[in-house]
Amino acid sequence: MRKSGYVFTPYDAPDQTPFETLFDVFMEIITHTSGDMEEAMEWMNVIDQEYKLTTEDYTMDDFIEDLKKKGYLREEIQPNKQGGLSITAKTERTLRKKAMDQIFGKIRKNGMGNHKSKKSGQGDESTGEFRNFQFGDSVEHISVTESLKNAQINNGIGEFKLTEQDLVVEDTHHKSQMSTVLMIDISHSMILYGEDRITPAKKVAMALAELITTSYPKDTLDVIVFGDDAWPIKIKDLPYLNVGPYHTNTVAGLELAMDILRRKRNTNKQIFMITDGKPSCLRLPDGQYYKNSNGLDDYIVEKCYTMAAQARKMHIPITTFMIAQDPYLMTFIEEFTASNKGKAFFTGLKGLGEMIFHDYETNRKKRIN
Repeated sequence: MRKSGYVFTPYDAPDQTPFETLFDVFMEIITHTSGDMEEAMEWMNVIDQEYKLTTEDYTMDDFIEDLKKKGYLREEIQPNKQGGLSITAKTERTLRKKAMDQIFGKIRKNGMGNHKSKKSGQGDESTGEFRNFQFGDSVEHISVTESLKNAQINNGIGEFKLTEQDLVVEDTHHKSQMSTVLMIDISHSMILYGEDRITPAKKVAMALAELITTSYPKDTLDVIVFGDDAWPIKIKDLPYLNVGPYHTNTVAGLELAMDILRRKRNTNKQIFMITDGKPSCLRLPDGQYYKNSNGLDDYIVEKCYTMAAQARKMHIPITTFMIAQDPYLMTFIEEFTASNKGKAFFTGLKGLGEMIFHDYETNRKKRIN
């Protein structure tokens, strides 16, 4: 089923109550509609008619009442309307948690010996997760219980034998801080050509915010958006993020990101930038906008290179996640990355979350260890 670039497929919910089944669908829809309850309920009704999610015993009205009773919706007074519903802070938190589980969950739960999200290293703060022992690991971090269990599984219990291959250590993180600014492109191209690019971008932002606040509480994450200008948004506002009729002022985004990081006291800093288009806008000293959407404008491009070099002097690496693969744009990003000595990933939407997760954890260990 298609409408406004959205694609929905049949969903079989294993052993769920009617509320749980509808709730999973609702949380996905409310993310796509950027918190617009009216549009979300239109979609819920369309999907219900198609896939028969409700019954005479549990209707859509029952579901709405349960959402209100459980604290996910609240009544609000709207101008020129009799009233309406809006999502609550509890829903915002749940969206972030679901985004983290959906995007990062499978990566973080790989079995021992295959932790794509981990690199060996010594730290001083336990994570509660285990990995195989590697040369250089501290002896006090060895988990005796898990290691003995491995020895019995691998060597049998008839003649007990404990080898280095059986040893397991409890992973740790350092207590040093990492400050990250996530830049999200909200120019009009993020919804062009029937492809919804902004929803995956904000899902990644919600997942990263939840990961940092739960696993790395000493780290900081600031989120900024950039179109004709750039401005910060609060983490709680991520579900409502939407695109506008904007050009792409990459320079304004970088200026704001660097200004935010300049005020951070810790030394480990980085910028993640998610974009799908070329820089096409600058704000001039007199307040006017210089815009050019035809190809790559040399004036705008040079300003971008200058900002990248300035970030390098401040020891702020920029990692660009480019969700478009036009050859001339890839060349621009390669030059931009060279100016900063940072990194660039040319990716579709599917692998965006995994790449950001890996890069965040890799950068954190590289910069902190």
